[in-house]
Amino acid sequence: MPRISLTPPRTLLMRIGAWYSRRTYGKVLDPGQAYGHNSRVLFAYVRMEQRAAKWNTLDAGLKHLAVMACAARINCSWCMDFGYWEGHELGLSPEKIERVPRWREARDVFSELELLVMEYAEAMTETEPTVTDELAAELVARLGEAAFVELTAVVALENWRSRVNSAFGLTSQGFSEACRVPGPERPVGGPYPCG
Repeated sequence: MPRISLTPPRTLLMRIGAWYSRRTYGKVLDPGQAYGHNSRVLFAYVRMEQRAAKWNTLDAGLKHLAVMACAARINCSWCMDFGYWEGHELGLSPEKIERVPRWREARDVFSELELLVMEYAEAMTETEPTVTDELAAELVARLGEAAFVELTAVVALENWRSRVNSAFGLTSQGFSEACRVPGPERPVGGPYPCG
């Protein structure tokens, strides 16, 4: 149960945000509703997200795996739910999306670079970051400095999202359910990933 009301004042900014959210995602996002109690924070956050959406040096699939690994490490159910949907929208392998929370046990599903990216995301997410010189150097060598900076920034942004959403007590809004299609090995009603 959310720790903050999801019925903020119906300001012009909130009405525009709700319209945009419904049009883009099919529903009003709970984080936006929570942020709506402070219009300055909401506006600054939305601007930051808009600008971050334009970053394009780092491969979108690697970026998404980093975001999901961070959200999984923090255990933000809202971010994981939305992440399944986003991964599906990006066309990522459902098997990879499903395995991100337990990537260390499913190393065969990911490339060496994907594993390094998720390791870095987790190391950055620790309460006291555990990023090593070796890990950073390996990623700079493989990605280049510009993509490494973007990776670092996107993990920091996801830390913000996941920690705020967890602190607000936000949980799944059913985004992952929207992309779950039963297949021969996926019984109707069973747990299965997007795809």
